[in-house]
Amino acid sequence: MLLTKYILVLIMLLLAGVASAQMPTKDAAFNRVVMESANVQNVHEEDWFSYRDAYRMMLVFEKYGKPKQFIQNHLQIVSKNKNVPLEGLRLILRRKSSQLNLPLDAIGRVVFPFLKTAYDENAEIILNRSSGQYRFRPRVSIAPRPEGVYEIADLYAACMQILAYQNYLDRGESSEKKCVGVRFVYEKKESNVRIEYKKNEGPLQLLPILEGGAFWDDSNEGFKIVNTFFSSEVEQGQVIVNTAPIAISALFSK
Repeated sequence: MLLTKYILVLIMLLLAGVASAQMPTKDAAFNRVVMESANVQNVHEEDWFSYRDAYRMMLVFEKYGKPKQFIQNHLQIVSKNKNVPLEGLRLILRRKSSQLNLPLDAIGRVVFPFLKTAYDENAEIILNRSSGQYRFRPRVSIAPRPEGVYEIADLYAACMQILAYQNYLDRGESSEKKCVGVRFVYEKKESNVRIEYKKNEGPLQLLPILEGGAFWDDSNEGFKIVNTFFSSEVEQGQVIVNTAPIAISALFSK
C-alpha cells in the first residue's frame, strides 16, 4: 500500500515537470506579446487611417457642385520630412479576400478607387514602409490635355476653379489669395522639356526651365518646373507643351 502511494506521488511529480517544461516562461510569453505588438505597429501607425476614412475625404471633391471641368483630384502621399524619399513607395489597398496595388506617380499621387465593397469592409490602405514618415492628403491639380495645347483663358479658369475649391474647404480662409499663374511639373531626369508661350498672333516664346516644388506649398524641390504667369488682364494666347507633364498646378499669391 505504501509502495503504491509512493509510485502515485512519483508519477504526479513527473507529470508536473513535463507540463512546466511545455509551458512558456513568463519572459518568453512577454517577449512574444512584445513582438506581436511591434508587428501590428509596423502596419497600423497612430496617424494611419482606413480606406473608409480616405473615401470620405476624397468624396468631398466628387460632391462639390461648383464648376470643376478643368481640374482633377488625387490622393497624395506626402513625406513629413523632405529628406524622406518617395522613391520605391508602394501603396496597397488590402481587403479581406484580396489586395489591390495602387500605382503612384513621381509626386506620390494615385487615382483614388471608389469601391463600395472596400468601404463596407473598412479595408486598409498601407504602405511598404513605416507610415509614420508619411501622411495622406487630397491634391487638386489642373487636368492635362493630350494634345499639349492650353489656352491661357482655360488655364486661368482652371486656376480660379482650384482657388474656389480651396475657399470651399477652408470656409473662406483662402479668399485673399489670387491666381497668378500655373506650373508645369516634370521629373528631374526628364530631358525633353520644351514649353512655348504664344500671345495672340505674336511669335512663340520659349519659357525657362527651373527647379522647384510641384505645388506652390510643396517643400520638395526635386522637380523640373516651368511657370506661366498671368498678366493683369487675361489675354488671348496659348501654352504649347511638347512633353506631357506629371502635373499642372496652380500658383497663388496674396
